[in-house]
Amino acid sequence: MKKKEFKNLDLSYYYEKLENGLEVVMIPMENKKNYFITYATRFGSDITSFASKDAKKEKKYPDGIAHFLEHKMFEQEDGVDPFTFFSQTGTGSNASTSFDNTQYICYGTKNFNENLRYLINFVNSPYYTDENVEKEKGIIAEEIKMYDDVPDFKLEMRLRENLFSALPRRIDIGGSIKEINKITKEDLYNCYNNFYTPNNMFIIIVGNFNVKEASKIISEELELKENVKTPKIKEIVEKKQVRLKKDEITGNIEIPKVAFGLKQHLKDFEEYDKVDLDLYFSMITKILFGGSSTFKENAIEKNLLNNLYIDGEDAGEFKIFFLMADSNNPEELIKEIKKEINKDSLDKETFERMKKVSIANEVRISDDVSGMVRTAFNDLLYYKEVIDDRVNRIRNLNYEDLMNIFNKIDKENYASIIMKPKKRK
Repeated sequence: MKKKEFKNLDLSYYYEKLENGLEVVMIPMENKKNYFITYATRFGSDITSFASKDAKKEKKYPDGIAHFLEHKMFEQEDGVDPFTFFSQTGTGSNASTSFDNTQYICYGTKNFNENLRYLINFVNSPYYTDENVEKEKGIIAEEIKMYDDVPDFKLEMRLRENLFSALPRRIDIGGSIKEINKITKEDLYNCYNNFYTPNNMFIIIVGNFNVKEASKIISEELELKENVKTPKIKEIVEKKQVRLKKDEITGNIEIPKVAFGLKQHLKDFEEYDKVDLDLYFSMITKILFGGSSTFKENAIEKNLLNNLYIDGEDAGEFKIFFLMADSNNPEELIKEIKKEINKDSLDKETFERMKKVSIANEVRISDDVSGMVRTAFNDLLYYKEVIDDRVNRIRNLNYEDLMNIFNKIDKENYASIIMKPKKRK
């Protein structure tokens, strides 16, 4: 394994790529008592159509199949429940499916070697039968129904439907009851065999553990695992403009809610390095709508805002910015949001202060096990490498580029939604 340094941080990491393509990142922290392991695949709900190596034609799989597959990985042929196995030593475990990945995790303070080996083995041992697949459909159907009653989830999904015309991001990660009822064990095995392959997966380990022992276990368990060429995914043509700019829905709420999304085509920013561009986008978002922003202070003072949630994500060739809030005057709040993103300039002093805050945040994260897991995970997923010079990159951000990017943003390519309380009968 190659040992490398995180520049300007008192931290090292190890990187290795096995011959079969599996990537391994290890970040040892001897001053910590705990560890965190994630074993992940670049297969999420975005992928529902592909042609496997044995198939001549592309096949459309049911929406929600990646999430369904994740659930079924916890049913093992030997009858041992992975959750039970890990809990016996006080180890936590979980799994999650997103639009572009599925990850399986365990975390604790004891039995590192045993838990690492078991995590790898259970993810590498799919066991699907007609009976257990049918049983799972009822469980996931109840989960889907539960989320349908959550106002924030309903609001976000409507926002996604209005932002996207074709991308699967407009569909719930879990799919629909109608779609999951179509899933067969053959579908699951096809997805597993095509995307749970070494060259499409990676392992990240952070915390207190022995690097040599961990490397040995990974080599023993995975070095001989056969690699399969990942299917070529047909590119989905997404329109540059949002599907619907203005919308209104109702929900089981007392206070109205607002959702606002900006959709930006990355080709409009091609001259910028992707990592730097993301840092600039993050900086712009925090300056405009962050916890200490003048927008938030003024909106609270005017009684337009009860709380505020901001986020961003990559969606193929697009960068998406989300804002969600509770507001007693949602129409006025949307006007203020639009006014804020259309301002002539960003404050330079605030920008320089935010750079210092961001660097301090990187230093803080470098001493946090779960924080470094998230950072390394996102780096491998979105940049295909660990970004070990982030502090230098933040330090080198400049106001001229910030303003150039801000001025390039298509401020009119937005979708806004107001959720109002349902009328009482």
